[in-house]
Amino acid sequence: MTQPQPAIHLRNLSFTWPGQPHPALALDELRVAAREHLFISGPSGSGKSTLLATIGGIIAPQAGSVEVLGQALQGLPAARRDRFRVDHIGFIFQQFNLLPYLSVTDNVLLPCQFSPYRKERALQQGGSLPEAAQALLAALDLAPALWARPVTQLSIGQQQRVAAARALIGRPEIIVADEPTSALDSDRQQAFLDLLQRECGHGESALVFVSHDQRLAARFHRRIALEQINRAADIGAAA
Repeated sequence: MTQPQPAIHLRNLSFTWPGQPHPALALDELRVAAREHLFISGPSGSGKSTLLATIGGIIAPQAGSVEVLGQALQGLPAARRDRFRVDHIGFIFQQFNLLPYLSVTDNVLLPCQFSPYRKERALQQGGSLPEAAQALLAALDLAPALWARPVTQLSIGQQQRVAAARALIGRPEIIVADEPTSALDSDRQQAFLDLLQRECGHGESALVFVSHDQRLAARFHRRIALEQINRAADIGAAA
C-alpha cells in the first residue's frame, strides 16, 4: 500500500554553515506525517535551529532533499522558498519576534499581509480578518481588553500566545515551534501546550516542537532526540 504524502520529508541531508569545517546537520532521513505532533529534543549545538531553518526553507542544504507538502524546496530560489513558507508554515520563535509598534490583532494578521493564501483561509475562519484573529486570541485565552494594545504592554506569557495566534492564522499545514516555552514556569508551559495542540488539531496542522525540556515530551505523538539522528558530530570527530 502506498504511504500517504508526509508533511515533511528530509533525505540524505547535509548542511554546513559558511566558514565552518564540518556540517551542522547530517541526516539520513526524517519524515513527519500530516497532522502529526513531533517533539524534537537536543542540547545546545545539536542542530535544532538549523533543522527548523531547513524545514522552513530559510536555508538550503548543500546536499540532499527537503520536501515539504510534496514541494521540493532545495532547488527553489530564496524568494520562492520565502513565499512557500509564509503560505504553508507558521513559525513560533523562542523570542516571539513580535513587532512592538503594532497592536496585538495586527501582529496576528501579519502573515495575511504577505500571503493571499493565508488571507483566504483566515477569512474562512471568520467573517473578517480582525474577527478571525480575535477568534484565535479568544481561543488562546487572551482577553478582548488586550486585543488593541501594543504587544509591549503584555506579559511574556501573553506575548507567547500572540505569537502562537500569528503562527496559526490561516491554518497553515505545518506549525514549527522553536523553544517557545523556555521562559515559562511548568504550569504555564502545560497550559500553553494545551492551547497550542488543541488549535493545531482544529486546523489539522502538523506540529514540529523543539525543546530541551523532556517533561513536555510525553504529550506528543512521537519523540526524537536530534543528537541520536544527526550524524554531524560523528563526521566532525572522524575528520
